[in-house]
Amino acid sequence: MGGDEVRAEEEAATDSVEVGFVEVPPMVVNLRTSGGQPRFLKVHFLIVPTSASKKTEIEAKLPLIIDRFQPFLRELRPEDLSGSAAVYRIKEEMMVRAGKIVGDAAIRDILIQDLVEK
Repeated sequence: MGGDEVRAEEEAATDSVEVGFVEVPPMVVNLRTSGGQPRFLKVHFLIVPTSASKKTEIEAKLPLIIDRFQPFLRELRPEDLSGSAAVYRIKEEMMVRAGKIVGDAAIRDILIQDLVEK
């Protein structure tokens, strides 16, 4: 990475801390399995808004965002959670769904705090 890229990442991290995060309550959903064996996914994450005004908007629309996440998470299969790319795919899908509620420009990132299959 060049010096400019490192500075840009550091500035983005500083901006995120100044704006704050929107904490989404932990969610537990059942996974789709073929054998009928119950499997669950516990997920806890933070939404990183692009600005303080967007943070307020995200907080106000959080129930709608959670409602948009539920069907996606319930359709996951245990094999969808394996491998290092799984977290990246889940984050991307969550950003798309949240972006449909508050607009793509409102969300900088989603930070997964917990992703546990039981």
